[in-house]
Amino acid sequence: MCGRFDQSQTARYYASVFGWADATFDSESVPAFNVSPGTYRPVMHIQDGERRIDDVFWSYRAKWAEGKVPITINARLDKLTNRYWSRLLKNGRAIVPAEGWYEWTGEKGKKQPWHIHRKDRATLFMLALANFGSFTENRAEAGFVIVTDDAGEGMLDIHDRRPVVLDAADAALWLDPALPPEGALELARRAALPPDAFEWFKVTPEVNRAGANSPQMALPIPD
Repeated sequence: MCGRFDQSQTARYYASVFGWADATFDSESVPAFNVSPGTYRPVMHIQDGERRIDDVFWSYRAKWAEGKVPITINARLDKLTNRYWSRLLKNGRAIVPAEGWYEWTGEKGKKQPWHIHRKDRATLFMLALANFGSFTENRAEAGFVIVTDDAGEGMLDIHDRRPVVLDAADAALWLDPALPPEGALELARRAALPPDAFEWFKVTPEVNRAGANSPQMALPIPD
């Protein structure tokens, strides 16, 4: 899964490394080393032919599903064609740029956080689905989720699921409204960066506290 991530660069920086110099910005978010669900974060998407980076609420539940489905922060890749996600797969594809994400090992009460990132330390372009409309009762109606898949051999010692991450060129294809849902799903399966593209290290338990934010959270601590 992905329950926290490191988005410690500005939205304009992410637009620059993605090649979106002409993007329209509606983002006031500041860089954060420990992003938690229930906060607004910069999300990249294409709306009416316009490249946009908007602040979107991290958590989602369809309006019609209130009382039936819990609010969620992730969506399984193998479930994206079901009734719940298929509309967003068609019209709500997005990218969440980040420097890394966090996972935990150990027993409850003694959880050890790990920072997972690309070995080359390049920006991660995590696949996401979002509803970019308005909400009437709950902010999660107009929120986003991160798409996850099986972690694969080599990462199971940290967690059994991970965000689906693409290179910039493939992430741009994911965003292309001309790409049909079946093509987007095939792209996600075929082009996802493999486990050996990533590395990880232990970080301070301060990451366990939602709202805590400092550069030290993304630095390794001694074994």
